[in-house]
Amino acid sequence: MPDPGAPTEDAQIVDLDNLLITVTGQAELLPEASRLLTEQGSPPPSLAGHPLVIEEPLRVGVKDPSATFGAGTLDEEGGFVISDVPVKDIHLSLAASLNHEGFARTSTIVFDTAFTGSRPRTDVINARVWALPLAFHDALTRAVSPEALLVHSEGRARTLLEAGFVLGRVVDAAGQPVAGARVQLDRPELADQLYYPSEDLTQASQESTSANGLFLYVHTGADTETFRVSLHGKEGYVWRNAGAAAGHGLVLTLFPGTFAP
Repeated sequence: MPDPGAPTEDAQIVDLDNLLITVTGQAELLPEASRLLTEQGSPPPSLAGHPLVIEEPLRVGVKDPSATFGAGTLDEEGGFVISDVPVKDIHLSLAASLNHEGFARTSTIVFDTAFTGSRPRTDVINARVWALPLAFHDALTRAVSPEALLVHSEGRARTLLEAGFVLGRVVDAAGQPVAGARVQLDRPELADQLYYPSEDLTQASQESTSANGLFLYVHTGADTETFRVSLHGKEGYVWRNAGAAAGHGLVLTLFPGTFAP
């Protein structure tokens, strides 16, 4: 069996005929977003009671009515348990989505077929889902600049959400952000749509990650695009599935190996 890309010793084997799994994990503010709110003097918003949806981003992007596989509510600590998630028809990945007032509409990948070459065969446990307050989204929009977004979208979008985007975090084996990393796409024609926000989020270059390890792929606001993501010149970072659609953000973490730190 291929390495599943996540610890499985505490997960139960599912009925392969029905392919129903349980997804459990924790939702919290992206660390860089929490830091920004603190610097602005704003208290971090609570996630307790917010709805959370399990979905496939690719299906969401093409407006497939069967894109949602399950739903639940975050508890007081931001935890969630969503049972009876059917995974038979997953194409690329499984994600957990937050869509609530005050937050950007984003999905965080919790299972990627890039690690296994197959759909989930066990429960997804200890998933970490990142929430992006609108204030953080707005800061990233300013860093890239509305003018650049208008160029990339041929006038369709002035914000990241309008254009659609992928927000990535590059971390090392200990989960710490990696500075100086350069993202590689398997579609070179899309490379000029990559940006790297500065540590203070006031600007974005197209050179390499800053101390926060963040990168952005800016979509065009048009049809959904899919591609794979890795890093230039760094060992151990597996090619990952990604995609972008207008009105939606995808969040993923690039880490070495197949087990998230």
